[in-house]
Amino acid sequence: MYCGSCIRDNSLAAGLGRLGWDVTLLPLYTPIRVDEEDNSVDQVFFGGLNVYLQQKIPLFRHLPAFVDRWLDNPKLIRRVASKAVNVSASELGDMTLSMVRGEHGHQAKEVKRLVHWLKEIGKPDLICLTNLLVGGSIPALKRELGVPVMVTLQGDDVFLDDLREPWRTQVLAEMKQLASQADGFITFSSFYRKVMCEMLQVPEDKFALTPLGVEVSEFDSVLNARSERERGKVIGYFARLSPEKGLHHIVDAFISLADDNPEVSLKIGGWLSLKDREFYQEQVVKISSAGLNDRFERLEAPDRQAKLEFLKQIDLFCVPTQFIEPKGLYLLEAMACGLPVVAPDQGALSEMVWASGAGRLFEHGDVNDLKKQLETLLNDNGASISCGASGRKWVESEADQSAMARATAEVFLKVLAEK
Repeated sequence: MYCGSCIRDNSLAAGLGRLGWDVTLLPLYTPIRVDEEDNSVDQVFFGGLNVYLQQKIPLFRHLPAFVDRWLDNPKLIRRVASKAVNVSASELGDMTLSMVRGEHGHQAKEVKRLVHWLKEIGKPDLICLTNLLVGGSIPALKRELGVPVMVTLQGDDVFLDDLREPWRTQVLAEMKQLASQADGFITFSSFYRKVMCEMLQVPEDKFALTPLGVEVSEFDSVLNARSERERGKVIGYFARLSPEKGLHHIVDAFISLADDNPEVSLKIGGWLSLKDREFYQEQVVKISSAGLNDRFERLEAPDRQAKLEFLKQIDLFCVPTQFIEPKGLYLLEAMACGLPVVAPDQGALSEMVWASGAGRLFEHGDVNDLKKQLETLLNDNGASISCGASGRKWVESEADQSAMARATAEVFLKVLAEK
C-alpha cells in the first residue's frame, strides 16, 4: 500500500535536501511505496523476508552474506509484497519482541549489517529512526557510530495495542528501555506527545514538535478545478478501508443523512487489506440494503493522478479515525485542495482543525454528532467555502513541505550542538 509514514519521511528527505542537507533515506522491511518521486536508496535493511525466516527457522540466522543479499533484494521483496498477504499485528508478537531486542534477538545479524553499512558507507552525523518499533539497533548504533539517534513517533502505539498478551507487555518494556537511550523524539501534535510521554515514561523535554507538511503546489490543479465546477454534496473518504480509520462510521453517517438529503453521495478511496475485506463487504451490504448503491462509489488504492482526480470530485472530506491519529497526512492534502473537513475531536487531526479553521470537529465515536457536523457544512455553502479557504491558507503558511523541513532541521541542529 501507499504508506503515510513513508510519504512523510520521503517528503522530509526531499525538503531537507533543498535546504542543503545530505540525507540518506534507508528503507526497512520493504522498499518504500510513495505516490511521488522516491528519494530512498535502492537497498533494504531488515528485509521482511529475511527477518521472518530468521525468526521462524534458526538456520537462516547463520546463512552467508550472499544469501542475505538475495533475500533482501528490493525486486524480490516487491514481488512478494505485491501479493495478497493477511498480516495482522496480533499475530506478530514473537517477531516484534525479537526485533526490539536488537542484538539480543533472532535478527542480530541484521543489526550488525545496518551498523556496518552506516559506519563504512553512510557515515552519518545524526540518525533519525522512523519509529521506535525499529529501535532495537539503537544501543549498537550509539556504541559503534557515536552519533545522536533520534526517533520520530508516528503510530507505534497503534501497532503495540494490537499485539496480544504477553507480547504487548514485553514489547513495551523493551521499548521503554530503548526510549531511555534515544537522544530525542519528534511528534506532530502536543496531544500525541503527551500520549507517548506517558506510554514510554520519557520526560517531555526530550520531545520536539514539528509540523507535518505536504508540497502544497502539487494540489493546485485540484484547487483550480474545484473553483471552476459547481459545488455539490459529495462526501469524500480517502484512507485505508479499515475499522481503525472509521470507515463504518462514515458509512453509517451517510446512510443516516441520505433520507433527508437526496443530493448527498459518498465517494471513498484507499487500500483494502486482506484482513479487512470481510469488514468492507459488511459496509457495502449496509449501503446496498439502504438502496444507496447509485450514490456510492469506491476507488481502491489509486496512484497519484487518480488521487488528485478523486479530490477534484468531492465537496467535503472526512476520515473519522477510531484511534489517536499521530499524523493525518490525508487531512493536510484535503486542506491543500481547499476542501472543508470534518474530523474527530482527538489526536493530530483535531489540532490541525483548531489551528486552521478548516472545518468542524465531532465527538469521537459519536455517529450522530458526525452526521450533524457533515450536514452543517454540506448545507451551508458560505461556511464550507470559508473553511476550505482557511485550511488552504494555513497549510501554505504552516504545513508546507518547506516549513516541515525547516522546523525539523532546527531540531537536528540543536541535538547536534548538544553533542
